[in-house]
Amino acid sequence: MSIQLSKLQAGTLETASHTLQADDLLPESLHQFLACPTPVAWLKWALENPEILLIDHAQCEKKAASTAMSLLYRYVDQPLLLSKMSQLAREELLHFEQVVSLMEARGVAYQHLTASRYAEGLRRHLRSNDPERLIDVLIIGALIEARSCERFSCLIPYLDEELAKFYRTLVKSEGRHFEDYLMLARQQTSDSIDERIAFFVAREAELITSPDTAFRFHSGVPA
Repeated sequence: MSIQLSKLQAGTLETASHTLQADDLLPESLHQFLACPTPVAWLKWALENPEILLIDHAQCEKKAASTAMSLLYRYVDQPLLLSKMSQLAREELLHFEQVVSLMEARGVAYQHLTASRYAEGLRRHLRSNDPERLIDVLIIGALIEARSCERFSCLIPYLDEELAKFYRTLVKSEGRHFEDYLMLARQQTSDSIDERIAFFVAREAELITSPDTAFRFHSGVPA
């Protein structure tokens, strides 16, 4: 299985800029939230590993649903959080099913992949006690969703028509999930959480731009 370049020749990746993203789909708030765009080196890596891209994408959707479900069980006293996480879990599981269906149609076998360092690299900074811990979990959720959204946007101009159309639908939903996570984080306290958001945004940028040994959907750049 290979990814077809739909709008650009492969050689243009050498000088690609982020104006090639499907930026019309990204909310301005997302651009302002992330500290850096996805490096072109990761995009090239992704196009060289189309099967791993799809397999790890499926795993990311499944993990996102699991995270939402864990919040549903742990914070039963927060009606808005319960409503948002219930909706998010359903959407992420639907996306998982859709990715698996795409993989099957393309002859890509679903298999276990080791997790990237990305999520753990963020979660190692979690504070121990609530509401601080929950605030951190929600900020991390916002970052994961925002980066996923931005990476779909990076990939779209290079994909075959079917996959590009699918990723366009995901950009919209992941953008909404990012905003929901951030709204819920701010709801946990009357104090400003801007400093804590800035801390995690900086850590996320470090993970995205530093060398990685294995390609994953949220990996850094090739070592």
